Amino acid sequence: MIKLVISSNERDQRLDRFLKKYLKNASLSYIYKLIRKDVKINGKRGKVETMLFEGDELSLYITEEEMDKLTKSKKVVRAKKQFNIAYEDENILVAEKPFGLLTHGDSTEKKNHLANQVISYLIQKGDYVPRLERTFVPSPVNRLDRNTTGLVLFGKNNNSLQSLNLMIREKGYVSKYYLTIVAGNLKKELILKDKMEKDTNRNLVKVVPMDDEDGKIMETIARPLQYKDGYTLVEVELVTGRTHQIRVHLANAGYPIIGDVKYGRSSVNRKVEQRFKLTTQFLHAYKLYFKNAVDPVSYMTGKTIIGELPPNLQQIKKSLFE
Repeated sequence: MIKLVISSNERDQRLDRFLKKYLKNASLSYIYKLIRKDVKINGKRGKVETMLFEGDELSLYITEEEMDKLTKSKKVVRAKKQFNIAYEDENILVAEKPFGLLTHGDSTEKKNHLANQVISYLIQKGDYVPRLERTFVPSPVNRLDRNTTGLVLFGKNNNSLQSLNLMIREKGYVSKYYLTIVAGNLKKELILKDKMEKDTNRNLVKVVPMDDEDGKIMETIARPLQYKDGYTLVEVELVTGRTHQIRVHLANAGYPIIGDVKYGRSSVNRKVEQRFKLTTQFLHAYKLYFKNAVDPVSYMTGKTIIGELPPNLQQIKKSLFE
């Protein structure tokens, strides 16, 4: 029999989810069979959906040899730090994601992505010690496209990660703002509300009628900051957070983002490529405003975090508007 005591970094999660993370090499069918027959919580049988709390004692009726096989981990993959830090404390890290870097790994890149770089940085600092953690890994709560730069928010411990996930998911907590340059002279604020559908195979999004039963609501607020000679510097506030939302919403409204090869205007893109060597969308997640926050990060209420434009985007902005 193996006994485990739930730590603060493991609490407030379902039994099946804890076991999936802890028994990394176990199949789902094994996990569910284990819960039915060979797991007790504080001496009592649990269910798949049973919530675990700090201090709970799990008894797993398996051998140590079997446990070793199921929990054997691969070596932690280190990644060289390429990001800047906009804000950090004991609970939160806000990274400035550079151009061309994935937020998470995917089938094409499993090592050098922002999440791995942040984990490597925290290991080096001593803020995260993998051998002491059975299931917790510092993780981002928002994501940016590979070629979108800017602020990505990470939880450094389980309590803060759960709170940040709630705050990003629910309205009334964290407002996310972007800077972009669009084609056209946008003179008044746009409040855009439409439905969208995603073509997964082509990785494209399209705007569909509001009465479309399958479409998902997307809502965007675009505020012009400066306009000159057919270009406008725009602050965009995300009300919802759909795939490619800002890019498709502004293009559909007649103000495509410069450099955007998927949704932009080819004639404009040719000009900005010739003039600035810009070949991807000018889009930067530059500000997070914490309207409200919950424990253990309630101290963030009312705080604003700002990330500077990367040098190449700053130069384009300066050339067009100064």
